[in-house]
Amino acid sequence: MRVTTELPTATFSILTVCTGNICRSPAVERLLAAGLGPTVTVASAGTRAVVGHPVSAPMVPLMTRAGAGADGFAARQLTEQLARDAELVLALTRDHRSTIVQLAPASVRRTFTLLELARLAAAVDPGAIPAGTPAERLAAIVPLAAAQRGRVPGGDDDVVDPYGRGDALYAEAFGLIEPAVATIVRLAQG
Repeated sequence: MRVTTELPTATFSILTVCTGNICRSPAVERLLAAGLGPTVTVASAGTRAVVGHPVSAPMVPLMTRAGAGADGFAARQLTEQLARDAELVLALTRDHRSTIVQLAPASVRRTFTLLELARLAAAVDPGAIPAGTPAERLAAIVPLAAAQRGRVPGGDDDVVDPYGRGDALYAEAFGLIEPAVATIVRLAQG
């Protein structure tokens, strides 16, 4: 009898974080999951989560049009364990990033705002990112992007919180989220 063993597929974990975990971070979670495939797991949480609530209604059509569903989503609270376990943590504002790093100080070099990571990763020499699965490429991109801090001019790295502030602000927030996620997905896909 011949025994075969399958090598486990390498995976990479991402945690996205906003305040209530019902608008911005679920949009990033679902967009990344739709674009990165099975080797990358994506979850989200909130610094002051509306635990158990679905995605905010005005965000749902924006996500759906972009190919990311909101079905089955339930908000959850950020914990130290979630931040420690993630190989990449994406905050939606600099304040969220500060909260994450205070909660889990060891995560500092792998915690970025979404817009910051997109900007820094885009500045990485593509030749420095090895070929491989999205998980393998993301594992290489994170330290390469962190090394770009202070070298690449910054900008406003915050995605505005649209909660309860009308459809135009939801569209504005999503208009920042979608291209940043697209940059990360493109770089991870190679």
